[in-house]
Amino acid sequence: MKRIYKIMTAAAAAACLLCGCREKGPSELELAREKGISYMEQADYANAAAAFEEAYALCDEKMPETKTDISLYEAACQMKTENYEEVKNTCSRILEMTENADAYYMRGAAFLNLDETDAAKADFDCAADLNPADYELFLNIYRQYEKKNLSAVGDEYLQYALNIEGEEMEDYYQKGCIYFYLKDYTKAQEMLIQPVEAKHKRAMMLMGEVYLELEDSIHARNVYQQYMEEYGDDAQAYNGIVLCELADGNYDAAVSAAETGLGLEGDESTNRDLLYNEIVAYERKPDFEAARQAAERFMELYPDDEQGKKEYDFLITR
Repeated sequence: MKRIYKIMTAAAAAACLLCGCREKGPSELELAREKGISYMEQADYANAAAAFEEAYALCDEKMPETKTDISLYEAACQMKTENYEEVKNTCSRILEMTENADAYYMRGAAFLNLDETDAAKADFDCAADLNPADYELFLNIYRQYEKKNLSAVGDEYLQYALNIEGEEMEDYYQKGCIYFYLKDYTKAQEMLIQPVEAKHKRAMMLMGEVYLELEDSIHARNVYQQYMEEYGDDAQAYNGIVLCELADGNYDAAVSAAETGLGLEGDESTNRDLLYNEIVAYERKPDFEAARQAAERFMELYPDDEQGKKEYDFLITR
Protein backbone atom coordinates (compact mmCIF):
# COMPACT_ATOMS: atom_id res chain seq x y z
CA MET A 1 0.00 0.00 0.00
CA LYS A 2 1.43 3.27 -1.04
CA ARG A 3 0.08 5.20 1.86
CA ILE A 4 1.77 2.92 4.36
CA TYR A 5 4.93 3.05 2.30
CA LYS A 6 4.87 6.84 2.68
CA ILE A 7 4.61 6.52 6.44
CA MET A 8 7.38 3.97 6.53
CA THR A 9 9.83 5.94 4.44
CA ALA A 10 9.04 9.50 5.51
CA ALA A 11 11.99 11.30 7.04
CA ALA A 12 10.25 12.79 10.07
CA ALA A 13 11.77 15.76 11.86
CA ALA A 14 13.01 13.70 14.76
CA ALA A 15 15.05 16.37 16.46
CA CYS A 16 12.19 18.77 17.07
CA LEU A 17 9.78 15.99 18.00
CA LEU A 18 12.11 14.51 20.56
CA CYS A 19 13.02 17.70 22.35
CA GLY A 20 10.17 17.36 24.82
CA CYS A 21 11.26 14.01 26.17
CA ARG A 22 11.74 13.62 29.90
CA GLU A 23 15.22 14.10 31.25
CA LYS A 24 16.12 10.45 31.66
CA GLY A 25 15.12 9.43 28.18
CA PRO A 26 15.63 11.74 25.18
CA SER A 27 18.51 9.70 23.81
CA GLU A 28 16.77 6.43 24.70
CA LEU A 29 13.68 7.53 22.83
CA GLU A 30 15.61 8.62 19.77
CA LEU A 31 17.61 5.40 19.74
CA ALA A 32 14.50 3.25 20.09
CA ARG A 33 12.80 5.10 17.24
CA GLU A 34 15.87 4.80 15.02
CA LYS A 35 16.09 1.10 15.87
CA GLY A 36 12.50 0.69 14.72
CA ILE A 37 13.21 2.45 11.43
CA SER A 38 16.31 0.31 10.93
CA TYR A 39 14.27 -2.87 11.42
CA MET A 40 11.70 -1.56 8.93
CA GLU A 41 14.39 -1.02 6.32
CA GLN A 42 15.32 -4.69 6.80
CA ALA A 43 11.64 -5.68 6.45
CA ASP A 44 11.73 -7.04 10.02
CA TYR A 45 8.36 -5.57 10.90
CA ALA A 46 7.73 -7.53 14.10
CA ASN A 47 10.91 -6.26 15.75
CA ALA A 48 10.28 -2.81 14.30
CA ALA A 49 6.85 -2.66 15.95
CA ALA A 50 8.37 -3.75 19.27
CA ALA A 51 11.01 -1.01 19.00
CA PHE A 52 8.39 1.64 18.29
CA GLU A 53 6.33 0.45 21.26
CA GLU A 54 9.47 0.80 23.38
CA ALA A 55 9.95 4.32 22.04
CA TYR A 56 6.31 5.17 22.74
CA ALA A 57 6.71 4.07 26.37
CA LEU A 58 9.54 6.60 26.77
CA CYS A 59 7.29 9.52 25.81
CA ASP A 60 5.44 11.66 28.33
CA GLU A 61 2.06 13.35 28.12
CA LYS A 62 3.59 16.59 26.83
CA MET A 63 4.68 14.92 23.57
CA PRO A 64 1.51 14.29 21.52
CA GLU A 65 3.23 14.90 18.16
CA THR A 66 6.03 12.48 18.99
CA LYS A 67 3.57 9.87 20.25
CA THR A 68 1.52 10.22 17.06
CA ASP A 69 4.62 9.94 14.84
CA ILE A 70 5.86 6.80 16.59
CA SER A 71 2.41 5.22 16.65
CA LEU A 72 1.95 5.74 12.91
CA TYR A 73 5.20 3.88 12.27
CA GLU A 74 4.09 1.13 14.63
CA ALA A 75 0.69 0.77 12.97
CA ALA A 76 2.38 0.58 9.55
CA CYS A 77 4.52 -2.31 10.78
CA GLN A 78 1.49 -4.07 12.24
CA MET A 79 -0.25 -3.70 8.87
CA LYS A 80 2.73 -5.37 7.21
CA THR A 81 2.47 -8.35 9.57
CA GLU A 82 -1.34 -8.41 9.13
CA ASN A 83 -1.82 -7.97 12.87
CA TYR A 84 -5.10 -6.18 12.39
CA GLU A 85 -6.30 -6.20 15.99
CA GLU A 86 -3.11 -4.41 17.01
CA VAL A 87 -3.50 -1.97 14.11
CA LYS A 88 -6.94 -1.11 15.49
CA ASN A 89 -5.54 -0.58 18.98
CA THR A 90 -2.60 1.54 17.83
CA CYS A 91 -4.69 3.71 15.53
CA SER A 92 -7.35 4.15 18.21
CA ARG A 93 -4.58 5.35 20.52
CA ILE A 94 -3.61 7.96 17.91
CA LEU A 95 -7.20 9.06 17.36
CA GLU A 96 -7.71 9.58 21.07
CA MET A 97 -4.95 12.19 20.85
CA THR A 98 -5.76 13.83 17.50
CA GLU A 99 -7.69 13.55 14.25
CA ASN A 100 -5.37 11.91 11.74
CA ALA A 101 -6.24 10.75 8.21
CA ASP A 102 -3.52 8.07 8.12
CA ALA A 103 -4.75 6.58 11.39
CA TYR A 104 -8.35 6.53 10.15
CA TYR A 105 -7.22 4.95 6.88
CA MET A 106 -5.16 2.20 8.53
CA ARG A 107 -7.81 1.46 11.14
CA GLY A 108 -10.40 1.31 8.37
CA ALA A 109 -8.21 -1.17 6.49
CA ALA A 110 -7.86 -3.24 9.66
CA PHE A 111 -11.63 -3.24 10.21
CA LEU A 112 -12.18 -4.29 6.60
CA ASN A 113 -9.72 -7.16 6.87
CA LEU A 114 -11.56 -8.28 10.00
CA ASP A 115 -14.85 -8.16 8.05
CA GLU A 116 -16.16 -5.25 10.13
CA THR A 117 -17.37 -3.47 7.03
CA ASP A 118 -19.53 -0.77 8.62
CA ALA A 119 -16.73 0.35 10.93
CA ALA A 120 -14.30 0.27 7.99
CA LYS A 121 -16.47 2.54 5.88
CA ALA A 122 -16.95 4.97 8.76
CA ASP A 123 -13.18 5.29 9.19
CA PHE A 124 -12.52 5.59 5.46
CA ASP A 125 -15.12 8.37 5.29
CA CYS A 126 -13.42 10.18 8.19
CA ALA A 127 -10.06 9.93 6.39
CA ALA A 128 -11.67 11.27 3.21
CA ASP A 129 -13.26 14.17 5.08
CA LEU A 130 -9.85 15.14 6.49
CA ASN A 131 -8.06 14.86 3.12
CA PRO A 132 -10.71 15.50 0.45
CA ALA A 133 -8.14 16.25 -2.29
CA ASP A 134 -5.82 13.28 -1.66
CA TYR A 135 -5.96 11.10 -4.79
CA GLU A 136 -3.67 8.51 -3.25
CA LEU A 137 -5.93 8.09 -0.25
CA PHE A 138 -8.95 7.35 -2.46
CA LEU A 139 -6.94 4.92 -4.58
CA ASN A 140 -5.71 3.10 -1.49
CA ILE A 141 -9.20 2.82 -0.08
CA TYR A 142 -10.29 1.34 -3.40
CA ARG A 143 -7.40 -1.15 -3.30
CA GLN A 144 -8.46 -2.30 0.15
CA TYR A 145 -11.98 -3.03 -1.07
CA GLU A 146 -10.62 -4.66 -4.23
CA LYS A 147 -8.60 -7.12 -2.16
CA LYS A 148 -11.80 -8.16 -0.39
CA ASN A 149 -13.69 -8.52 -3.70
CA LEU A 150 -15.76 -5.45 -2.84
CA SER A 151 -14.73 -3.27 -5.75
CA ALA A 152 -18.26 -1.97 -6.18
CA VAL A 153 -18.03 -0.32 -2.76
CA GLY A 154 -14.54 0.95 -3.49
CA ASP A 155 -15.65 2.48 -6.79
CA GLU A 156 -17.43 5.32 -4.99
CA TYR A 157 -14.10 6.52 -3.59
CA LEU A 158 -12.61 6.57 -7.07
CA GLN A 159 -15.57 8.66 -8.19
CA TYR A 160 -14.86 11.11 -5.35
CA ALA A 161 -11.30 11.40 -6.59
CA LEU A 162 -12.41 12.10 -10.15
CA ASN A 163 -14.31 15.12 -8.83
CA ILE A 164 -11.22 16.69 -7.27
CA GLU A 165 -10.57 19.99 -9.00
CA GLY A 166 -7.14 20.63 -10.46
CA GLU A 167 -5.36 21.35 -13.72
CA GLU A 168 -1.78 20.49 -12.79
CA MET A 169 0.04 17.63 -14.54
CA GLU A 170 -0.16 15.64 -11.31
CA ASP A 171 -3.95 15.99 -11.33
CA TYR A 172 -4.14 14.57 -14.85
CA TYR A 173 -1.79 11.75 -13.89
CA GLN A 174 -3.79 10.83 -10.80
CA LYS A 175 -7.05 10.80 -12.72
CA GLY A 176 -5.35 8.65 -15.35
CA CYS A 177 -4.53 6.20 -12.54
CA ILE A 178 -8.14 6.15 -11.45
CA TYR A 179 -9.47 5.46 -14.93
CA PHE A 180 -6.84 2.73 -15.25
CA TYR A 181 -8.17 1.05 -12.09
CA LEU A 182 -11.68 1.42 -13.47
CA LYS A 183 -10.43 -0.32 -16.63
CA ASP A 184 -11.50 2.63 -18.75
CA TYR A 185 -8.27 2.67 -20.73
CA THR A 186 -9.46 5.14 -23.35
CA LYS A 187 -10.24 7.72 -20.65
CA ALA A 188 -6.94 6.93 -18.94
CA GLN A 189 -5.12 7.60 -22.21
CA GLU A 190 -6.91 10.94 -22.61
CA MET A 191 -5.94 12.03 -19.11
CA LEU A 192 -2.30 11.02 -19.53
CA ILE A 193 -1.59 12.72 -22.87
CA GLN A 194 -0.68 16.11 -21.38
CA PRO A 195 1.55 14.86 -18.53
CA VAL A 196 3.29 12.43 -20.90
CA GLU A 197 4.03 15.29 -23.30
CA ALA A 198 5.41 17.18 -20.28
CA LYS A 199 7.66 14.15 -19.48
CA HIS A 200 5.89 13.46 -16.20
CA LYS A 201 7.80 10.43 -14.95
CA ARG A 202 5.01 8.33 -13.49
CA ALA A 203 2.57 9.30 -16.23
CA MET A 204 4.96 8.00 -18.89
CA MET A 205 5.28 4.67 -17.12
CA LEU A 206 1.53 4.35 -16.69
CA MET A 207 0.87 5.29 -20.31
CA GLY A 208 2.95 2.30 -21.36
CA GLU A 209 0.63 0.07 -19.34
CA VAL A 210 -2.42 1.74 -20.85
CA TYR A 211 -1.17 1.13 -24.40
CA LEU A 212 -0.52 -2.52 -23.55
CA GLU A 213 -4.08 -2.88 -22.27
CA LEU A 214 -5.25 -1.31 -25.53
CA GLU A 215 -3.14 -3.90 -27.39
CA ASP A 216 -1.01 -1.15 -28.91
CA SER A 217 2.49 -2.51 -28.39
CA ILE A 218 4.05 -0.06 -30.88
CA HIS A 219 3.06 3.03 -28.87
CA ALA A 220 3.76 1.24 -25.60
CA ARG A 221 7.33 0.43 -26.70
CA ASN A 222 7.81 4.00 -27.89
CA VAL A 223 6.77 5.50 -24.56
CA TYR A 224 9.04 3.15 -22.61
CA GLN A 225 11.94 4.06 -24.88
CA GLN A 226 11.17 7.78 -24.50
CA TYR A 227 11.06 7.29 -20.74
CA MET A 228 14.57 5.84 -20.72
CA GLU A 229 15.86 8.52 -23.07
CA GLU A 230 14.62 11.06 -20.54
CA TYR A 231 15.42 9.29 -17.26
CA GLY A 232 18.01 6.63 -18.08
CA ASP A 233 17.89 2.84 -18.09
CA ASP A 234 15.17 1.55 -15.78
CA ALA A 235 14.21 -2.00 -14.80
CA GLN A 236 10.47 -1.26 -14.81
CA ALA A 237 10.67 0.25 -18.28
CA TYR A 238 12.55 -2.81 -19.52
CA ASN A 239 9.80 -4.98 -18.11
CA GLY A 240 7.34 -2.98 -20.18
CA ILE A 241 9.46 -3.60 -23.25
CA VAL A 242 9.51 -7.33 -22.43
CA LEU A 243 5.71 -7.28 -22.47
CA CYS A 244 5.73 -5.49 -25.81
CA GLU A 245 8.07 -8.07 -27.31
CA LEU A 246 5.94 -10.91 -25.94
CA ALA A 247 2.82 -9.33 -27.46
CA ASP A 248 4.58 -9.10 -30.83
CA GLY A 249 5.97 -12.63 -30.71
CA ASN A 250 9.60 -11.43 -30.51
CA TYR A 251 10.67 -13.97 -27.90
CA ASP A 252 14.44 -13.63 -28.28
CA ALA A 253 14.10 -9.87 -27.90
CA ALA A 254 11.89 -10.42 -24.84
CA VAL A 255 14.56 -12.60 -23.21
CA SER A 256 17.25 -10.05 -24.01
CA ALA A 257 15.21 -7.18 -22.55
CA ALA A 258 14.45 -9.21 -19.42
CA GLU A 259 18.12 -10.00 -18.87
CA THR A 260 19.04 -6.34 -19.31
CA GLY A 261 16.35 -5.28 -16.85
CA LEU A 262 17.46 -7.86 -14.29
CA GLY A 263 20.96 -6.42 -14.49
CA LEU A 264 19.69 -3.06 -13.25
CA GLU A 265 18.76 -2.04 -9.73
CA GLY A 266 15.02 -2.59 -9.81
CA ASP A 267 12.83 -3.07 -6.77
CA GLU A 268 11.76 -6.53 -5.69
CA SER A 269 8.37 -6.35 -7.40
CA THR A 270 9.91 -5.33 -10.73
CA ASN A 271 12.61 -8.00 -10.52
CA ARG A 272 9.96 -10.59 -9.80
CA ASP A 273 7.98 -9.50 -12.87
CA LEU A 274 11.07 -9.51 -15.07
CA LEU A 275 12.10 -13.00 -14.05
CA TYR A 276 8.58 -14.35 -14.43
CA ASN A 277 8.24 -12.80 -17.89
CA GLU A 278 11.61 -14.24 -18.86
CA ILE A 279 10.21 -17.69 -18.04
CA VAL A 280 7.21 -16.98 -20.27
CA ALA A 281 9.48 -15.82 -23.10
CA TYR A 282 11.60 -18.99 -22.92
CA GLU A 283 8.43 -21.13 -22.91
CA ARG A 284 7.10 -19.44 -26.03
CA LYS A 285 10.36 -19.73 -27.97
CA PRO A 286 10.09 -22.67 -27.03
CA ASP A 287 13.18 -23.41 -24.92
CA PHE A 288 11.84 -25.48 -22.06
CA GLU A 289 15.22 -26.23 -20.52
CA ALA A 290 16.07 -22.53 -20.19
CA ALA A 291 12.53 -21.86 -18.95
CA ARG A 292 12.89 -24.58 -16.31
CA GLN A 293 16.19 -23.14 -15.09
CA ALA A 294 14.66 -19.66 -14.88
CA ALA A 295 11.66 -21.12 -13.01
CA GLU A 296 14.00 -22.79 -10.51
CA ARG A 297 15.69 -19.44 -9.86
CA PHE A 298 12.28 -17.84 -9.49
CA MET A 299 11.12 -20.38 -6.90
CA GLU A 300 14.33 -20.00 -4.91
CA LEU A 301 13.70 -16.25 -4.68
CA TYR A 302 9.90 -16.24 -4.44
CA PRO A 303 8.74 -19.61 -3.06
CA ASP A 304 5.27 -18.29 -2.14
CA ASP A 305 4.43 -16.91 -5.58
CA GLU A 306 1.43 -18.91 -6.86
CA GLN A 307 1.83 -18.06 -10.54
CA GLY A 308 5.52 -18.89 -10.42
CA LYS A 309 4.78 -22.23 -8.77
CA LYS A 310 2.29 -23.12 -11.48
CA GLU A 311 4.91 -22.39 -14.13
CA TYR A 312 7.51 -24.41 -12.27
CA ASP A 313 5.18 -27.38 -11.78
CA PHE A 314 4.35 -27.31 -15.50
CA LEU A 315 7.99 -27.05 -16.60
CA ILE A 316 9.36 -29.88 -14.47
CA THR A 317 7.01 -32.23 -16.32
CA ARG A 318 8.28 -31.24 -19.75
